[in-house]
Amino acid sequence: MKKSHPSRLFNRELSWLFFNTRVLEEAENPDVPLLERVRFLSISAANLDEFYMVRVAGLRSQESAGVMEPGAAGMLPSEQLRKINRRAGKIVARQNECWSSLREELFEDRIRVLKMGDLSEVQSESLSKIFETEILPLLTPLSIDPTHPFPFLPNLGFGVALRLEAEDRDPLFAVLPVPLNVPRFIKIETSGKVSGYVAIEDVLRHFASSLFPDFNITETGAFRITRDSGIAVDERAEDLVQHFETLLKQRRRGRVIRLEIDQEMEHTLRDFLVQSFNCDEEMVSNAAMILGLRDVSSLISGGSKDLLFKPFTARFPERIREFDGDCLAAIAAKDILVHHPYEEFDVVIQFLQQAAADPDVVAIKQTLYRTSDNSPIVAALIDAAEAGKNVTALVELKARFDEASNMRWARDLERAGVQVVYGFVGFKTHAKVSLVIRRETTAAGHTLQTYTHLGTGNYHAQNARIYTDLALFTADPIIGEDVGKLFNFVTSYNEPRDLQKLSIAPLGLRGVLEEKIDQEIAHAKSGRPATIWAKMNALVDPIMIEKLYEASQAGVKVDLVVRGICCLRPGIEGLSENIRVKSIIGRFLEHSRIICFGNGHPMPSDQALVYISSADWMPRNLDRRIETLVPVESPTVHNQVLDQIMMANLLDNTNSWELRPTGKYIRVTAREERPRFSAHEYFMENPSLSGRGTALAESAPAPLEDENVPKTQIFRPKLVS
Repeated sequence: MKKSHPSRLFNRELSWLFFNTRVLEEAENPDVPLLERVRFLSISAANLDEFYMVRVAGLRSQESAGVMEPGAAGMLPSEQLRKINRRAGKIVARQNECWSSLREELFEDRIRVLKMGDLSEVQSESLSKIFETEILPLLTPLSIDPTHPFPFLPNLGFGVALRLEAEDRDPLFAVLPVPLNVPRFIKIETSGKVSGYVAIEDVLRHFASSLFPDFNITETGAFRITRDSGIAVDERAEDLVQHFETLLKQRRRGRVIRLEIDQEMEHTLRDFLVQSFNCDEEMVSNAAMILGLRDVSSLISGGSKDLLFKPFTARFPERIREFDGDCLAAIAAKDILVHHPYEEFDVVIQFLQQAAADPDVVAIKQTLYRTSDNSPIVAALIDAAEAGKNVTALVELKARFDEASNMRWARDLERAGVQVVYGFVGFKTHAKVSLVIRRETTAAGHTLQTYTHLGTGNYHAQNARIYTDLALFTADPIIGEDVGKLFNFVTSYNEPRDLQKLSIAPLGLRGVLEEKIDQEIAHAKSGRPATIWAKMNALVDPIMIEKLYEASQAGVKVDLVVRGICCLRPGIEGLSENIRVKSIIGRFLEHSRIICFGNGHPMPSDQALVYISSADWMPRNLDRRIETLVPVESPTVHNQVLDQIMMANLLDNTNSWELRPTGKYIRVTAREERPRFSAHEYFMENPSLSGRGTALAESAPAPLEDENVPKTQIFRPKLVS
């Protein structure tokens, strides 16, 4: 396929910044509870930190190397960096305004971030005691001269710089690095139910004179650094774990790619820091009202629960309860799709725990891309190995920012007798797969039965409370056989042949997607209904975007739910007028990947082809990662994904934004002909189809079932006029 012309694509970095702006808008949204708005502000700041650590660092490396090859959207690295700085500056300005507003609202709700001048005499005395007993012992004040070099600060390191003067000697510079285990906001005594806090940089500035009693402090300023966090893996490394340990140490010392300083810092201090961190001027930012806004999330614990989202209790699938909690028996009877976070992640944990304890289970194979501290998944695999089962764990060391914990889990698993492999050096294993093999007795004799879990998310219990993901459990022997070939591929380089249902990247997943889009194009050209519905986190791949343009030009109706980066330009006459793109940003982080093809019938229909996947549509996922594309064939699960999940996402007009041809996102609003509908609220209130037991057979209609519209006449959702 021919290469995309730049005008046909949005720049991926700018598209990501627009996504982060949508996150920030939730912090500005008065309909969101106050402390949740603080959380969204923190998330937007943390997102921006990671963006600089990885994406901006990569572009700066390209610029330093003299790369003159424009990206897919036609911009050189230097041009992208200029536009990123402008857009990021606008985001920081809005974060400042948002924080100023939130601080006032927090004050009214008895959560008060105070300046030193705001403290009463009693509070000042209390803070002095806290400083002397809890902060001072951890501080290392440093005067900088030839015998006292500038200290090392880790990534996201924070500190206060000072200029010192004394009689009969030249001025000195000094640094007060903030220790990692000191709170960002120091809690102080207040009356009644008021929670009072003082920012650590204000505390250090106030007490700095006691740390340098022989000097006059003429200038002070807070600063914060962001380091390059990329890792370049050497494929020739003989010991991958040792190699990663070395790389992680190097990452802590990665070059500074962003220096943030407070708005009032004098030029002498600024120049001192720029020289000390070997920064270029374009890496310096003094736009933030308060540095390290990601840390404002620590204020949430000091507030009332009334200022948070109304709590809800995740459901446990009733169908499993009807089998007395026996996950394997319930799966053997019928496929189950668990929809996180609305249904408990404990289903996944119990599935593996029961397999570990079952004497008839002979083998367990598991991928681990991300998992949580004190992981019950890892504990179940260890129990299984110690019980004498054959256990294989495919641990992905290249899971960004989780490398250290994954290495720790790998060692624990190996000590228990688990066969640990690390996949391919050149490919991340991003697929989310568990395979349980059980020896069972049938009328025909003994047989090995497979039970498979295929997910769109991670094996991370905490993430599963926030991320919307899908977990398919099936006893389909063909799926089990295909998954076995997937594991053999990663453990032995033995490419799977004759896969019957599962598609795998980088071998054939892209081809299957293109083939299904081509089939929709053929339906459209033959005058039959032709529709594509897809949900993903990012749409970047130029080849897939061109294929969707081709489908649009043939008359295929395409509705996309893309949470984050989208490089496709929708709604352009002659190119993409049949494509709509929306993004959902709300209480939960949309993370599931779903692809649906009309298959010559109006959508939604029982004849539609439905898939779930671990892969976003990005070159790295389709060409450089181990990913899965899984057909959904069980009628109940098929209806759950298509009629319930995808339909609710398309109808949402509470948390949704529509992408316009210009690249601008417009918030979707309820209208008289379509009342307010929130996908998140719908899923919190209604049980999923495949998890229903017999007692729930009549509950939880699909979003449009009560509108008396025949299924074949359900209209394609019109998001905004």
